[in-house]
Parts: sequence; structure tokens; C-alpha cells
Amino acid sequence: MQSEPQDLHRGLGERHIRLMALGAAIGVGLFLGSANAIKLAGPGILLAYLLGGAAIFIIMRALGEMAVHNPVAGSFSRYAQDYLGPLSGYLTGWNYWFLWLVTCVAEITAVGIYMQVWFPGTPQWAWALAALAAMGSVNLIAVRAYGEFEFWFAMIKVVTIVLMIVGGLGMIVFGFGNNGVATGISHLWSHGGFFPNGAKGVLMSLQMVMFAYLGVEMIGLTAGEAANPKKSIPDAINSVFWRIVIFYVGALFVILSIYPWNELGTTGSPFVMTFERLGIREAAGIINFVVLTAALSSCNSGIFSTARMLYNLGQQGQAPRTFAITSASGVPRKAVLVSVVVLLFGVLLNYLVPEKVFIWVTSISTFGAIWTWAVILLSHRKFRAGLSAEQRAGLEFKMPLYPIGSWIALAFLVLVVGLMAYFPDTRIALFVGPAFLILLVVLYYALGLGKRAAANG
Repeated sequence: MQSEPQDLHRGLGERHIRLMALGAAIGVGLFLGSANAIKLAGPGILLAYLLGGAAIFIIMRALGEMAVHNPVAGSFSRYAQDYLGPLSGYLTGWNYWFLWLVTCVAEITAVGIYMQVWFPGTPQWAWALAALAAMGSVNLIAVRAYGEFEFWFAMIKVVTIVLMIVGGLGMIVFGFGNNGVATGISHLWSHGGFFPNGAKGVLMSLQMVMFAYLGVEMIGLTAGEAANPKKSIPDAINSVFWRIVIFYVGALFVILSIYPWNELGTTGSPFVMTFERLGIREAAGIINFVVLTAALSSCNSGIFSTARMLYNLGQQGQAPRTFAITSASGVPRKAVLVSVVVLLFGVLLNYLVPEKVFIWVTSISTFGAIWTWAVILLSHRKFRAGLSAEQRAGLEFKMPLYPIGSWIALAFLVLVVGLMAYFPDTRIALFVGPAFLILLVVLYYALGLGKRAAANG
């Protein structure tokens, strides 16, 4: 291991980043958690995903413009530091680290639950520990190893959803799996209408919808390790919106067309039901394997993200400088190890209170994601303001609809926070999230991190 801070290695190829972008946008929530959102909004959930996807597209284009102009490790934390000030960069970096740790707790817990299907009676915490050890090891090898695992994890999810959409469309149009009788799409409006719970139902579902999109901003973190960021980052970001439309909206369109929305969630996963109707008897086992890889994928990405954020904070003097040290293979191993050790707390939660964690985790993670997305938009506005007219004209990957798009996306994020405050189940996030940020501010000034960051800058 090197004794001085070293650069990260650019070991991520275009195919890695393309599939990572897609894998980040397809989480466990689509396979198992979509039923809860459907209960709130009915078929109107399709509109909720489109609205959320449009906001995410604007945010990602803002991030992409900065990432192509200046591809650095730390991404939005570094941009916050450069354009909004050291305190903003510090808060965004540590907030993102905390966000992914909380999310990883949910994912390793999910691994323990999924393994119960095949190995009932085995301790859930043991599988959670095994998942953490495996993904931690992958992240310690080299960034290319992480990229390969993430590529194949994402490929499994993509193939499954494509097969489900194609098979489902066959059932809708030709009656495959339904004795030759085409189901059509009348279920979209024949059970209380397209908005059975009105606008309130769609609004209530937005928090879950935005949690599903958590992770797409991770594309920006790959900029510091992409072999050709000026090509791979725009390609990945440009495809995010269309992938969301196809994989989220397309899959849910098929499911909601085949089954009445008010029957979903009562008899298991909609994906399992669809594959079983198509004659695939082992559907439950197949989907269990897919969601298991989805959980491992998210855990893998979480460890990658937290380690890179610690690396960036170490470089900026806002965390111990030892986190900015990389191995000979370009991996910030101390940053990886610290994140894995902290995640052992998640294994302990699996042992103590696994059944109480999930709604808290999703809401706290959503708050952290909204902070990150808002900082990306605000950093981008300052970035643009600091450019000359000639520099703005020469940008290689311009954000569309600027500046109106920025204001619309920010207003949408404020709406989601307001909805989280309105509903009791998600209100805890507005206590935990701000409390963590306040703690960070206190530490920032108590430890003199602002002066240290200024000295390093």
C-alpha cells in the first residue's frame, strides 16, 4: 500500500458505466416494493414515475455538464465545494456517505430475507454478514473488478425485465398464458379509474417513487475512474430517462394491464405472478435469484460510493488524509474498510430489530438523496454563472431547458419534502436527516475543518 495519496485508476470502460447507470436505476423496489406504491396511486403510479423520471433527467443533465467539463472523484461533493463553498462540499460528501450506509443496511438485510426462501431456519444476520464480506472484498480488489460485478448484476436485472415486458405484451395482445384470450389494457381504468385515489394517491406515492431513483447520481462518481469520461458519461446520462421509461413505466404498464391494481400485493410479487401465468413454473425461484442479485448490486454500489466519497473528503481535508491513500491498484482501501466496518452495525440490526428498519431506511435515504439532487442543481447554477459567454458556448454536454428546468426540478424536490413532512410514516426522515446535518455543522466548526479545507484548497 502506498504511503502517500495517489490517484484513482481509470479502469471503468464504456460498457461498465452504461450498465452501472441502468443497474443503479433498477433496484429491489421495482421487483418487490412496487406493489406498495401501486396501492397508493393505482394505475396513476405510471404518471408518478414519469414525473419523477423527468426531474431526475434534468438533475442528471446538470451533473453531466459539470462531470464532462471537470471529471473528478467525489463528483457532486467536489462541485459543491468548488461552487457553493467548503461547508456545502463537506455536508454533501458526508451526507452521501451516510445515505448509502443507511441504504446498504436495507440491502444486506434484504439478502438475509431472500436467502430464507432457499435456506429456511438459517439466521438472517449470517447471510447479511456474508453479503457484506463478499461485496467488501470485491471493492478491495480493483475498480475494474467492481465494474465487472456491477455489469453482470445489472445484466441479470435487465434480461429479466425485458423477458417480463415481452411476455406480458404477448399476453395483452395475443393472449399468451391466458388460453389465447388477449387481456387488453382495460384494467388500467376499469377499477375506479386511472386515478382511483385521486391526486392525493399519486402525491403520496412520490416518496417511494423517488427512493426508487436513488443511485442514478452515482454515474457522476464514476467520472474520476472512467477511461473516457467525455464519451461514456454523456452516453450513460442521456439514456437514463429512456431506460426509466422502458423499465419502470413499461414493466408497470404491463403488470397493471394484466392484473387489477387492487389485487396486486395480496398474492406475492407481480413479477412472479406474470412469469407463472406464462408457464414458467420456477418463477418464484427465478425472481428470488434476481432480487438477490439486485440487493447485492446495491450493496456493491453503496460500498463503492461511500469509499469514493471518503476518498474525496480526505483529499479536501474534510476527513482524515489517510482516506485519500490508494493501493497500487488504485483502490482507496482504508476508505472501503471503514465503510464496511460501519456497515457491521447493519448486521447487528438484523440480529436485533430487522422488522422495524425498512420504512425508516427508505424515508431517511430519500431525504439524503433529495439533498444531494438539490445541491447538484444549485452547484450547476453557480457553475454556469462563473463561465464567460464563450465558455458557455463551448460546453460539450449542455443541460437542456436551462435555467427553467433547474427551477422546475428544485420545486419538485421541495414538493416531495413537503409530502414527507405531511405523512406520519415518512416524517421521521425530517428529524433524522436534518439532525445529522446539524451534527456535521457542529463538528465542522469545532474541528476547524473549514480552515483545513481552505489550506488544502
